[in-house]
Amino acid sequence: MAQDLSTTAGRRAAWINSLFVDHAVLRLGWRNWGVVEAGRLYRSNHPSPWQFRRAVQGVGIRSVINLRGHREKCGSDALGRAVAQELGLEHVDAPLESRGAPHKDRILRLAGIFRDLPEPVLIHCKSGADRTGLAAGLWLMLQHRPVEEAMRQLSWRHGHVSASKTGILDAFFREYARFTRAHGPKPFLDWVRDDYDEDALRSQFRSRAWADRLVDGILRRE
Repeated sequence: MAQDLSTTAGRRAAWINSLFVDHAVLRLGWRNWGVVEAGRLYRSNHPSPWQFRRAVQGVGIRSVINLRGHREKCGSDALGRAVAQELGLEHVDAPLESRGAPHKDRILRLAGIFRDLPEPVLIHCKSGADRTGLAAGLWLMLQHRPVEEAMRQLSWRHGHVSASKTGILDAFFREYARFTRAHGPKPFLDWVRDDYDEDALRSQFRSRAWADRLVDGILRRE
């Protein structure tokens, strides 16, 4: 059942769920904000309502891409959608994986979303470390930037741990880099459509046990 924000009790329940079930209390002092390209694309963890307002006031955000997807019982989701509507923002769900090989169809769909949404755009997941880093890297590839620049969006600075299962996102970009070294330049989306093999990437990648314990057990990432 979706969170009901039309009553005082419903709003209170949404806030309690957001703060203590979705761990938004840990995000109050940790914005994990990043500028991918000023005036065009920004990144963060899941914003609170006032953080949405600050993004609009500070950098003129016009659109939001929620990389977590729609979560009916999540207070953070309900509060974020409500404030996006209040502020007149375009709000789009584009769920991505944080521990699996990126799905080809989701990459291609996100490319279309990036093309069509009014800028500046804010992308976010829960912590702003993994899925957000992947999406930021994908956006840079669509701007014909070097793959090395895209990979820098998956960094310790934003809390990404490449030795864990989330390192498969780094491996995705490395696969494209290896392909172009071996076969010469090819447009990124053409490579995704024609050559990217999700199953092969999934079978080849191996994480480190200590890193998985850190990300899944201690940080409790989504």
